[in-house]
Amino acid sequence: MNDFLSPNLETFLGKLNQLTEDRQPEWGTMNAQQMVEHLSNSLDLSTGELKASLSIPEEKVPKAVEFLHSDKPFPRGFKVDYAPENPPLRNESLDDAIDELAMKWVGFEEYYIDSPEAKNMHPVYGNLNYQDWLRVHSKHFTHHFTQFNL
Repeated sequence: MNDFLSPNLETFLGKLNQLTEDRQPEWGTMNAQQMVEHLSNSLDLSTGELKASLSIPEEKVPKAVEFLHSDKPFPRGFKVDYAPENPPLRNESLDDAIDELAMKWVGFEEYYIDSPEAKNMHPVYGNLNYQDWLRVHSKHFTHHFTQFNL
């Protein structure tokens, strides 16, 4: 069984406090700041701030959701069409990117407190509710923190 991180800001920030600008990933081409900004983008997806459409055939969604709820981690080096490999940076520094992520996490939590029935589209898993998004973020953050040995 895999141990995915508990999806909460305190846990995530505890890991991110170990991250430095020059930390090299175990795999992939993103640098530390790109990875943090990538995680912020996933938070935007979960609140509908960033709109997505399905990137897989609809009939494959149930199998993908089954994977989401399994104990299997995301594969190393996994590439998806909807997340560019070397996106341009939007923050001045890694610290600013981490601050942005913290604000987006708080916004994610507040969004679902205000709209507990809300569902937002994930490109692979379809329309997800708050509990499903917590699972996505738990597995996704764990994946990228592992990528950077955090």
